[in-house]
Amino acid sequence: MNVKESPFTRYEDNANVWLSQKSAQTIRLTDYGVTPTVLASEAEVGQAMLNELYSTAAAKDGDINIALLGGRGAQQLHRLLGELAKTNEQDELLARLNVFTQDALAPMAMANGFSFVRDFERILGDAFFKKIKSFTPMRTDTQDLESALIGYLTKLEELGGLDIFFIGHGPEENAASHLAYIKPFSGAQYHHVAGIIPISSSILEHHISKFKAGGSAVSEADEQECRSAEYILTLGPAAILQAKKIVQSVVDADSAPAKVQTYARVLNTTLSSDTDEAMQQLNANPGLWIRLHPNTKSFVLPNLGL
Repeated sequence: MNVKESPFTRYEDNANVWLSQKSAQTIRLTDYGVTPTVLASEAEVGQAMLNELYSTAAAKDGDINIALLGGRGAQQLHRLLGELAKTNEQDELLARLNVFTQDALAPMAMANGFSFVRDFERILGDAFFKKIKSFTPMRTDTQDLESALIGYLTKLEELGGLDIFFIGHGPEENAASHLAYIKPFSGAQYHHVAGIIPISSSILEHHISKFKAGGSAVSEADEQECRSAEYILTLGPAAILQAKKIVQSVVDADSAPAKVQTYARVLNTTLSSDTDEAMQQLNANPGLWIRLHPNTKSFVLPNLGL
């Protein structure tokens, strides 16, 4: 992979490749905790997420840069946006949106039914993509995944970073969890803006099961290609920490019951005041990164048992 003259520095840790901005600065890790908002239904979660977009739009001028959440977590938000796009009600807002994906399995054809892009197109609809300012997915159909990811990150940086990072919560073994697709023990550091990490069987099964549970149109051939994926492309901790707002949704504990325990652990764990120890905690359980953002909303359903 050719990364000459890249605006990003490259770090490899046990086959995990992480990219950082060359201007990355040392930060102070402050644990702000997590305060969940329990809502009665998935529809209410979707509306709450949409309201966060409205509040951001009202608070700033110009473009709004967002990272879409894949899978079940934001499907109700996407349905609402898709319905709005069929009207003229929010055309001015939609025209301000620069939309980014946040993770992907690769290599895989962009037309694969297990691609987040296809799922977004299915629910958001043609009108949404015609009305927004731009849509930038992570490319999964190239021989040079690293260069393609650098191109994606360069555009995101040129636009000023994310105004809203719509994010989920994924279960991992030993009551750990992932954000975006930052895996436990993948070596992610606070200055890593994105990474390419080897795929694991647990991630693959979680990805396939959540797409099927969400009603994605997939074929046997799609699933076979998906199961042959070797890497995960993912935004990293720096993208989370630098976003102006984090909006988390956790709605699928019925189909992914491990989230009851893994979300509770993120909720109830306190990060160490010792930086080295805190980094060990975050590496073992990347779901904890959300505790370090001062402007986070976490919308959840009662099925998390809170």
